[in-house]
Amino acid sequence: MPTLAESVDAPEATASRDSHAQRTPRPRRRRALSEKRRSVVTRTIVGWVLGLITLFPVLWLILSAFRPAGETFASGWPTSLTLDNLTYVLTQVPFPRYLLNSAIVSIGVTVAALLFHSMAAYALARLRFRGRDVVFTLMLSTMLVSMPVILVPLFLIIKTMGLADTFGGLIVPAIFNAFGIFLLRQYYLNIPAELEEAAELDGCGYWRIYWNVILPLSKPILASLAVLFFLANWNSFLWPLTITSSPSLDVIQLGISALQGQYSSSWNYILAGSLLAAIPTVVAFVVGQRWLVDSFKTSGIK
Repeated sequence: MPTLAESVDAPEATASRDSHAQRTPRPRRRRALSEKRRSVVTRTIVGWVLGLITLFPVLWLILSAFRPAGETFASGWPTSLTLDNLTYVLTQVPFPRYLLNSAIVSIGVTVAALLFHSMAAYALARLRFRGRDVVFTLMLSTMLVSMPVILVPLFLIIKTMGLADTFGGLIVPAIFNAFGIFLLRQYYLNIPAELEEAAELDGCGYWRIYWNVILPLSKPILASLAVLFFLANWNSFLWPLTITSSPSLDVIQLGISALQGQYSSSWNYILAGSLLAAIPTVVAFVVGQRWLVDSFKTSGIK
């Protein structure tokens, strides 16, 4: 039987135990917060280091493009900067023509590929027909075939069609790509079917559903694919080298390779041309990088 003093002291003891129990987790919380701060600082430092390592070749290219001819591969900061390299490339070499040809090919391939790829992907994702999965599997298997394997047969086909040494020969073979169809199909599978059913109740056919419902919802994935197609065709070298022979059809990569001779190379001019060729690609990537990341997240690719 507890005494009166013990019953009076019991609430105080209970309160002291509760307060002690509330005070004990604080060091743990402090340690957790300090560890979290250290991890954030560590990730930030690692991110900055990796970013600087990635940007170093770009910075070196920019500095080398403005170095005098005798200091192209000199280490350290250049003693002087000059515009002679860029001036020579833009005036003494038909570099603006190379840029124009690359722009025509890249934009033409991008626009045509987005149109045809989105139509094929919509058919493979929504339409029901016999052999659909077989067609998709065969189409996807073409991603395993590299360009050098089909280079000669593709050249013979384009030559037979009369498209050799023309813009058509540069654009038409580059339009069809299984990766774009695959990425769009995965995106369309995530679009709710109720939207198409509502359009069907309003009297829309397949074409109107594709044009008025699917395409407006495909802006993020189409924008990201536009960036990928533009970059790939802007930097293409092997196929333009194979299919063209006229200097007036040379693209930017062929123009840069023409600055390199058999026994000597003007590296200051090559680096200046590479800098000019890199500007459109950097602009395209910076503008479309947000859609590029969003499309990969929403298409089921980890």
